[in-house]
Amino acid sequence: MARQSISFTEPNDEWLKHQVDNKEYSSKSELVNDLIRQARKQQLQIDWISSKLEKAESSGFTNDSKEQILAQSKSLLNG
Repeated sequence: MARQSISFTEPNDEWLKHQVDNKEYSSKSELVNDLIRQARKQQLQIDWISSKLEKAESSGFTNDSKEQILAQSKSLLNG
């Protein structure tokens, strides 16, 4: 695993400490890695939705209804 040194603003550092103190996470590193995983997952979802919208816009139509696109989006969000 790569080792990094990063700095946090005081409010962010206090929030991280609070999460660890409340036993939500065993360390700041675990918490930061979890936040990054969540951000990466969210970006994949955003990219998928964007590609669907671009495809629909470029073709002038889509066979999927708004409800179907919304259901697919929610399915991705829930993993």
